[in-house]
Amino acid sequence: MIQHSQISSENLRRKIHNGEVHFGGNKKLKIYGLLSCGSGKKMKKENRVFFNNEKEALENKFRPCGHCMREAYKKWKECLY
Repeated sequence: MIQHSQISSENLRRKIHNGEVHFGGNKKLKIYGLLSCGSGKKMKKENRVFFNNEKEALENKFRPCGHCMREAYKKWKECLY
């Protein structure tokens, strides 16, 4: 997990371009989603984190975004009940 406040914009762009970062998340809400998600783009930089893959996000106890990852969110929600 990479915190946005601890990486330069240049390094972050390079990691995204090289395929090292695939998902973004909100560390306060514990939600992760696609980098293109409108919800993720609205969050404060100090709350934003990045993940290499879904497994890493789930290992850090983040849940899928209900907007950009509807199917994964439905599966996650079904496991709660």
